[in-house]
Amino acid sequence: QVQLAESGGGLVQAGGSLRLSCAASGSFFRINAMGWYRQAPGNTRELVATIAGRTNYADSVKGRFTISRDYTKNTIYLQMNSLKPEDTAIYYCNARADSGAWRDYWGQGTQVTVSS
Repeated sequence: QVQLAESGGGLVQAGGSLRLSCAASGSFFRINAMGWYRQAPGNTRELVATIAGRTNYADSVKGRFTISRDYTKNTIYLQMNSLKPEDTAIYYCNARADSGAWRDYWGQGTQVTVSS
């Protein structure tokens, strides 16, 4: 099993910055991709950014958000700059890991609120 612990959410004014962290722990052989997804009220969960060697971003965050990964700590980060009110959502960490079988794991989520 894999546990994902997120941190770094909060309230920020438009134009501000936040940095999210997600650390993976537990019993697993290896982790392939990790990433961030978000879900705003009334919306479905959507991809924000993923990293598996290469990075992939949603068009809405390109140029503003940067995902990075520390492979030695099984941790990913999401640096969010130039935040907009429409970035307000619960941000979830995701990892695809092999703990006997490949499957997706999710964190509990961290709230990001951007005020106008």
